[in-house]
Amino acid sequence: MIAEKYPLLHAVDNPAQLRELSNAELLTLADELRQFLIEITSQTGGHLAPGLGTVELTIALHYVFNTPVDRIVWDIGHQAYPHKILTNRRDSFNTIRQKDGLSGFLKRKESEFDTFGAGHASTSISAALGMAVANTINNISSEVVAIIGDGSLTGGMAFEALNNAGDLDANLLVILNDNEMSISPNVGAISNYLARILSGQAYTTVREGSKTVLSTLPPPLKDYVRRWEEHMKGMVMPSTLFEELGFYYIGPVDGHDLNTVIKTLENMKELDGPRFLHVVTQKGKGYEPAEGDPCVFHGVSPFNPDTGKLQKKKSGSRSYTNVFSDWLCDMAAVDDRLVGITPAMREGSGLVRFSQSYPERYFDVGIAEQHALTFAAGLACENIKPVVAIYSTFLQRAYDQLIHDISIQDLDVLLAIDRAGLVGADGATHAGTYDFSFLRCVPNMVIMAPSDEAECRDMLYTGFEHQGPAAVRYPRGGGPGVAESISMTKISIGKAEVKRKSDTSADAIAILAFGTMVTPALEVGGKLDATVINMRFVKPLDEELILDVADAYSLIVTVEENVLAGGAGSAVNELLALHEKQIPVLNLALPDEHLDHGTQQQQLASCGMDADGILEQITARLKDGAQPHSLRNMTLVNG
Repeated sequence: MIAEKYPLLHAVDNPAQLRELSNAELLTLADELRQFLIEITSQTGGHLAPGLGTVELTIALHYVFNTPVDRIVWDIGHQAYPHKILTNRRDSFNTIRQKDGLSGFLKRKESEFDTFGAGHASTSISAALGMAVANTINNISSEVVAIIGDGSLTGGMAFEALNNAGDLDANLLVILNDNEMSISPNVGAISNYLARILSGQAYTTVREGSKTVLSTLPPPLKDYVRRWEEHMKGMVMPSTLFEELGFYYIGPVDGHDLNTVIKTLENMKELDGPRFLHVVTQKGKGYEPAEGDPCVFHGVSPFNPDTGKLQKKKSGSRSYTNVFSDWLCDMAAVDDRLVGITPAMREGSGLVRFSQSYPERYFDVGIAEQHALTFAAGLACENIKPVVAIYSTFLQRAYDQLIHDISIQDLDVLLAIDRAGLVGADGATHAGTYDFSFLRCVPNMVIMAPSDEAECRDMLYTGFEHQGPAAVRYPRGGGPGVAESISMTKISIGKAEVKRKSDTSADAIAILAFGTMVTPALEVGGKLDATVINMRFVKPLDEELILDVADAYSLIVTVEENVLAGGAGSAVNELLALHEKQIPVLNLALPDEHLDHGTQQQQLASCGMDADGILEQITARLKDGAQPHSLRNMTLVNG
């Protein structure tokens, strides 16, 4: 099929073969690559629009540079689908983001062409700089190229790296893939001509010679000439910022003009030191539905490639993100102190309706999680009630700000933590499996984990009304389908809820379940006639209830969708040890490893954390001489 529909693409198994093509063949290859990407992604889902925007840039990079000897470092990986297809993964591309298939992001273990893996933004320049400096230390002359999007450039880490690279005078090329911010209107024939001229050897020679001439002028005249030069350059390019950081700036270049991009890269390859190429592309280029709505087609579910119509998702419970979205708008209607903050995740975190209904109280701070939390802290100092909507995996980037700026000052900030636990197709880089552990050790924190949609709404209200820092962590997707009330009920801080009571007392089991694990725990509890408790709070724990359970039961089982080390089960163990309770405790949690992508249910099943796996591990513990799952921990507290 590939050979018939995409003959040139089928002939290119690796970048070395790409370099043998003529200019006309390269243009045909770009068309085939774009259509192949649309066809496969329409079946699998994935990040479509960013990849459509980088087709020509990807071809040009692999054509000009000797990859993988020359290093290409992509930021995040959303824009790197064409890169995967051209680097020996074309025939397996239909497995992307599926269990045992290709990762949706760059992955060093997957290919030697994936020089650096990342699922978080703004890392590419730092990583590429490290590689460039290593080349100098190792006396290697290969090239290093970092590609970063305009969104990722809003992250402070990117500017830290630019500042360091300019100071080190590193042999590094940074490419800005500008596809949204409209900071560069000068795109077209004149700009492309200037880019070719300004990156060429003739201009470089004159430019370096002018520096020599300028150095002989008296200071007043030298300053005047330099200001005149910068003023003239500023008329045709936004170069000043990057040149002040020590980079040789070229651009903007039309990123879909393949010949211009190739020629410019060839010229810049001949230069040394820090170089900055500004490329302007269009997200969703070449596919009308994606061009018209690049946000929807950024990360897309399967769709009809002829019409662009997305497949309807199976009917089921409302997502926790939608529960948060509705609560935020309802709460804002009754408390005008509420503001919503997101680090560039308006759609993903459910802030679209809020941003439209309360634009003056909505703040998207860009890909700047550290700033988001300290910004919230500043608001809280002045009697504003900030709600920070953030993915669990991205909250990791602002840990110091959580401790130093919010916790120490005991400020009134609510964290609405989405995508907690396993996240499915996005895999290890986006897994929110550490927040119980890293939040629990922070003083002044209240940490809640809802077991269903109604409880999530009430917990958000409870956290908002609480005086001090609070966090509500909820998973990706929907819950068990419990309908929410339009009202909001405040939950007593630190109080758990008995969901099922065992009919027998002899050798009875008590399952302490946290958040998402309540539903499978109830299923297991019914089969084992075990008591099941919805713990609701990771901090503070319901100490009184746990101590009563320790006196009345023969085995305690803790179940959580978080890593074992330092998690909710560890908190239970610590409490029992403190009070010298002698009772066996089986802690069931996620394994001490980074789990590969797949569906959320596949991931849970693979580590024994679905209902069947939980039942199997408890049953094994109850059998004489049997051991629990090899990835779990069974402790006898003070026994």
